[in-house]
Amino acid sequence: MIVVHHLNNSRSQRVLWLLEELGLPYEIVRYQRDPKTMLAPPELRAIHPLGKSPVISDGEVVVAESGAIVEYLLDTYGQGRLKPAAGTPEQRRWTYFLHYAEGSAMTPLLMKLVFDRVESGPAPFFVKPIARAIARKVLGSYILPQIASHLDYLEGELAQRPWFAGAEFSAADIQMSFPLEAAAARAGLNASRPHLMDFLQRIHSRPAFQRALQRGGPYELLK
Repeated sequence: MIVVHHLNNSRSQRVLWLLEELGLPYEIVRYQRDPKTMLAPPELRAIHPLGKSPVISDGEVVVAESGAIVEYLLDTYGQGRLKPAAGTPEQRRWTYFLHYAEGSAMTPLLMKLVFDRVESGPAPFFVKPIARAIARKVLGSYILPQIASHLDYLEGELAQRPWFAGAEFSAADIQMSFPLEAAAARAGLNASRPHLMDFLQRIHSRPAFQRALQRGGPYELLK
């Protein structure tokens, strides 16, 4: 039995969604973030040394990292589903976006989260103005322009085709959901980029996505 070690409000929601799309049975072991630090609890280190989510176990096999989990599940159970045929342009785009989601898209979004906390977080009164000034400078001169550049690029991609790999929905779209949900929640993605907003509306309406939400519980990125 596949076990998903599921951290609330995390990338592991994508794994539940993928499993629902594939129609595979699975169990969930739940973990809650520390409400102050927002970090995963130390219990996750018993599953994987880094103590991060997502992680799945399948018998004796333990797989971490979203992209690796997607590839493992499709290679083991996919039977050709949710992945374009090998050697096609669609397959090359599928591989690209499977890795782009975490390798490129999430980097400036995570940096924004960190610097937003630096700007608004507690600090000694004599340090706070300096910390805020540095955070605002980095956000304005680098992070926000980077996010805008990525969103413009992705808007252009979906202007050319309905899904990231091509004409058919695939696991690349599942992988891309998290950075786009994060951008909509805290990085300015809105109706000014209609293709990306339409993408989010379409994935949220999929029955498998809704079933994954029911199984996984509250998912704050959708607020």
